[in-house]
Amino acid sequence: MARYNGPKTKISRIFGEPILGNGKWLGKNSNPPGQHGEKRKRKTLGEYALQLREKQKVKRIYFVLEKQFRNYFEKARRQKGVTGENLLFMLERRLDNVVYRSGFSTSRRQARQLVNHGHIAVNGRKVNIPSFQVRAGDTIAVKDRTQKNTHVEGAWQTAVGRGRPGWLSTAADDFTVTVSGLPKREDVDANINEQLIVELYSK
Repeated sequence: MARYNGPKTKISRIFGEPILGNGKWLGKNSNPPGQHGEKRKRKTLGEYALQLREKQKVKRIYFVLEKQFRNYFEKARRQKGVTGENLLFMLERRLDNVVYRSGFSTSRRQARQLVNHGHIAVNGRKVNIPSFQVRAGDTIAVKDRTQKNTHVEGAWQTAVGRGRPGWLSTAADDFTVTVSGLPKREDVDANINEQLIVELYSK
């Protein structure tokens, strides 16, 4: 399966919530997508359907493919602690997500592009792998030539209003963020029910 590059609103309407950050459609049309979406009523989903949909939702949020997602789950299951939370913590520590959560971009898709194109440095070294796992103490920065980019500059200036998680800190307005700790469950989207994913993979 290739990564989805189509309309973000369509995906949001499938799940009934703005999982890709665009909530403008909420006040206009919250029906399922498609020609007959207005006539179709959202059916009560069964147990398996709920579990599958939750997994698909998290994959869409973090732009992860099926094989990658399964690998994350297997690693999370081998770690100490709660499997579902371990899974979310690994997804949160992906470099593309950290770039987004730090305020260098306004969406994870935009953050992924910044990483892929070599605009992000970790501890002073260029890293162009979106799945790179950051660790406590790492310093994430935007390269000097990229700081003047209109989109990056605008995203950074409005980052305070959007809010940063507690495990990311910035000491000055210099396009640099430090990973001061590891993510906690309250730092992750509250609308994610990770237990459903664990139940799905445990069948």
